[in-house]
Amino acid sequence: MFVMPTIDMVATGKNIEMLRKAAGISVRDLQDVFGFGTPQAIYKWQHGAAMPTIDNLVVLAAVLQVKIDDILIVDEEIQAKISA
Repeated sequence: MFVMPTIDMVATGKNIEMLRKAAGISVRDLQDVFGFGTPQAIYKWQHGAAMPTIDNLVVLAAVLQVKIDDILIVDEEIQAKISA
């Protein structure tokens, strides 16, 4: 059986919000960077309702000046188990 790590979406969302605030970047600033018409996607990320796409995650890491691994929170207790 292979145990695969799982991204904790809520903790990752809180982390995105914390990193954004620490960088002094507003939700509106991120909205402009990504070219979003509304800030809804960013709020969904911050609340753990959705995750940024891979390409948006790369841009987010660059804007926040952190590594992608510093954004994502992997839950060690809740893991998806896959058996072959």
